[in-house]
Amino acid sequence: MTNRTHQLRDFAALTAAGIINAFGITFFLYPVNLYDSGISGASMLLAQVTPEFLPLSLFLVMLNLPLFLYGYKKTGLSFTLRSAYAVGIYSLAAYLFTEVLPVDLSIASPLAQQDLLLCAIFGGLISGIGSGLTIRFGGAMDGIEILAVLFAKKLGLSVGMFVMVFNVGLYIVAGFVISSWILPLYSIITYAAAVKTVDFIAEGLDKAKSAMIITDKPQEICQALSQEFGNGITLLSARGYYSDSEKALIYFVVNRFQINKVRTIVREQDRRAYVTITEVSDVLGSDL
Repeated sequence: MTNRTHQLRDFAALTAAGIINAFGITFFLYPVNLYDSGISGASMLLAQVTPEFLPLSLFLVMLNLPLFLYGYKKTGLSFTLRSAYAVGIYSLAAYLFTEVLPVDLSIASPLAQQDLLLCAIFGGLISGIGSGLTIRFGGAMDGIEILAVLFAKKLGLSVGMFVMVFNVGLYIVAGFVISSWILPLYSIITYAAAVKTVDFIAEGLDKAKSAMIITDKPQEICQALSQEFGNGITLLSARGYYSDSEKALIYFVVNRFQINKVRTIVREQDRRAYVTITEVSDVLGSDL
């Protein structure tokens, strides 16, 4: 695949992501005054309390794009362009859905009516798909991630904690503004559904697992693993600190469905082997 074809594929995916995100927001959350997370949620709150001639799509652009531009030096040109494009598509699609298409989105979801639980769950799931696709193809759908990267460390917070604190603050403000806590509480369900969906889409169902095996029987374990899976295996020399004895460290990557078989093989070959298993967010390169 050429670089140009690769870029066209990425921007096609970002286009789909913006439309999907807008669909989830405008067809499920916005009609019943539920709130998305981050800058998108803040835009929804502002659109709710300001005059009707200031649409949601305007606030999405006004609040998000300056943040992406502000964080340009930190995130790079490619990320900034892809994020700005995704937000532009999101804003345009939101405008078409709310202002142009002959669908009444003023008082109820056309698909879930006024069922707040259904709106919260499906709004979060669908918008999470859009956000996850954006991350997977090199951008971000919401400027809150830029704020987190720029200011979380200065405040002594992790990026995830910064985003969570921002959203909790947003929902508290919304509760005071609308003089009700029902909608902000349901919005927390939206946030939870979206976060899980973003992780699923951005990282995939078939997450890899890495096993680190410290053993006195490396040849037997490596041979059994290789025969079973046919994967590359990395073998390193190690030394026990307390025993001061030579050990072998085996590093092996499989998918999550294969990890139980790895445990079984290691137990069969060396019951005294020390094994740690961790989740791998991405795998690049060829087998060793």
